[in-house]
Amino acid sequence: MSTDTDVDVVTDHCGTVLDAVEGAVITERETLETVLSGFLARGHVLLEDVPGTGKTLTARSLAAALGLSFSRIQFTPDLLPSDVTGTYVFNEQAQEFEFRGGPIFGNVVLADEINRASPKTQAALLEAMAEGQVTIEGTTHELPEPFFVIATQNPIEQDGTFPLPEAQVDRFVVKTSLGYPDEDGELELVDRRAARTDRTPTVDAAVSMAPRELRRAPEAVHVERDVREYVVRLARATREDPRVQTGVSPRATQRLFEAVRALAVVRGRDYVTPDHVARIAPEVLAHRLVLTPDARVDDVEKRAVVADLLESVEVPTVEYSEG
Repeated sequence: MSTDTDVDVVTDHCGTVLDAVEGAVITERETLETVLSGFLARGHVLLEDVPGTGKTLTARSLAAALGLSFSRIQFTPDLLPSDVTGTYVFNEQAQEFEFRGGPIFGNVVLADEINRASPKTQAALLEAMAEGQVTIEGTTHELPEPFFVIATQNPIEQDGTFPLPEAQVDRFVVKTSLGYPDEDGELELVDRRAARTDRTPTVDAAVSMAPRELRRAPEAVHVERDVREYVVRLARATREDPRVQTGVSPRATQRLFEAVRALAVVRGRDYVTPDHVARIAPEVLAHRLVLTPDARVDDVEKRAVVADLLESVEVPTVEYSEG
C-alpha cells in the first residue's frame, strides 16, 4: 500500500471518528479536529471550559469511537499520588505485596479539574504524561499504549486551585475550549433532556484500524522546507515579543510541527500548508507563553499575542502539484 493511500485511509477513519463523536457532543467540528489532532500527534489535550459544556462526554465518546478503554479521575485538593497511579497491597493468600494499578492505567484518561490537585499529585501525572510510565516505590510500571490524557480546568473558579507547573503545561500538545453551543445546539440538549430514556448518547467503536496505526500516519506527511522554517520562525517570535516574559521552548516548536502534520491528516492532506500552521498554532503555542507582569495587568490574552505573530511573521508561498 502506498504512503498516499495510507494517509487517505487514515483520513477516512478520522472522518468516521469525528462523525461519531459529533453525533454525541454538541460542539464545533473544528474543536473536535483539534482534539483528534492532539491524539494523532501523540500528545495530550487540555480543555479549559465552564462546567456543563460536554468535556466528559467528549473524552468518553472519543475513547469509544477509537475502541479504547476510558478512565476518569476527579482531581481534588486531597487526592494523593497513589489514588492516581495505584499502590501495593498485601495479598494475604499469597503472603506478598502485589501492585494494583490506579485509574491512570487506561488508554484515554480524563483528568477532570486537574488544577485542583496538589503539586505533588500533579507531579505523579507529569511522569505518566512525559514518559508513558509511573514509578511506585522504586518500581516502574508501563502504561497502556496508546496513552492519551484529556485534562480539564475551569477558568472561572479560582478558589482551591493550584497553578499547573510550566513543565506540565508544556506536555499538552494543544489547549482548546469546547465553548458554548449555538442556539440550535442548546435546544438539542434540552430535547435530549426531555427524552429521559435517551439522555446520554452512546458511541460505538467507529474504526477498524488500530489506534497505533492511525498515529503513524502523520509521519508520512510531507512538510516543505519553507513551511518548516515558518514553524520555527513563529516559535522563535514568541521569545522576542515585548509582552512575553518567557516564549515557547524548543519542545513546543517540535510539537507545533507534529500537530500541523496531524491536522493535515485529519483534513485529508498528505502535505502541510501554511494554513494548517496558522489554524493550529494558537492551540499549540498560546498556553505555553508566560506574559510579563505589565501584560498581565493590561489583561493581554495569550491567544491575541499568537494572533499578532501570525499577522507579522512572513508566510511562505508554497505550491503543491496534485498527485
